[in-house]
Amino acid sequence: MAAGPPPPLEPCPLPTFPEEGFTEKFLRKTRENPLVPLGCLCTVSVLAYGIICFKKGNTRRSQLMMRARVIAQGFTFAALLGGMVATAVKSR
Repeated sequence: MAAGPPPPLEPCPLPTFPEEGFTEKFLRKTRENPLVPLGCLCTVSVLAYGIICFKKGNTRRSQLMMRARVIAQGFTFAALLGGMVATAVKSR
């Protein structure tokens, strides 16, 4: 008592996402985790100041700035990992 073949399955449409340019993506990522760009800015600032001190011959201050750069890089890396963990926890 077959009533005939089942109707064909309709393909499920894939979700579409709006196109996002560089500035929109940068602003969205900055809003999600504002400490990473702040850490990058701090790292670059300390590095630039350290190079300026090195060029002027102030070796003591230059070495201090290079150590501060390592600390700023560590802060940036910790902020990046913290943001990844927060995003993973939030998505659950």
